[in-house]
Amino acid sequence: MAFYNFKKHLIEKGGLSEEDVTFIIPYIKTKTVSKNEFLLKQGDVCSHYFFVEQGLLRFYNLNEDGKENVLQFATENWIVSDRGSLYFQEPSTYYIDAFEDSIVIMMDENFVDQVSQTNPNYRKHTERLLQNHIRHLYKRISLLLGASAKTRYLEFVKMYPDIMLRVPQWMIASYLGITPESLSRVRKALADDNFRPY
Repeated sequence: MAFYNFKKHLIEKGGLSEEDVTFIIPYIKTKTVSKNEFLLKQGDVCSHYFFVEQGLLRFYNLNEDGKENVLQFATENWIVSDRGSLYFQEPSTYYIDAFEDSIVIMMDENFVDQVSQTNPNYRKHTERLLQNHIRHLYKRISLLLGASAKTRYLEFVKMYPDIMLRVPQWMIASYLGITPESLSRVRKALADDNFRPY
């Protein structure tokens, strides 16, 4: 199965050479995921990081009323996982499913160890990814606690410029922590100001 995006990611972001990638090909696990198929369910222990080669995944939980709270979208070249469940080997409180038919690269700790042995730079790469993830989480929390719906939406457009036509409005509203009606008002106001997100 092709993994062009993942190979490019390993070379450009992970510091691997073409030769390194050739060496680790036997350790690369790909999975084709149909739309609405789960990669992780609440109560499972997460065992992989998922790199999106093609398609769209979402990471979410359910509140007490059974309503979805979308925490992350993952499109091509993004990595998604329940890092807490993976690291501490605890049951997850989250779901990861495919919103489109997708191809993912499944990376477990053995894969990370193998790649790091092949090229020690890769361990630094994974540490940088983790720190970047934490940085974005802090920013997201700050936006949810104190930013207007308009500011949250504009930050969403910056973060996910290629997703606006791929997911329904209610899902974007869930990510932003606002109602679909509020999102409609924000988009209408921005459209009146000639703002075009895509």
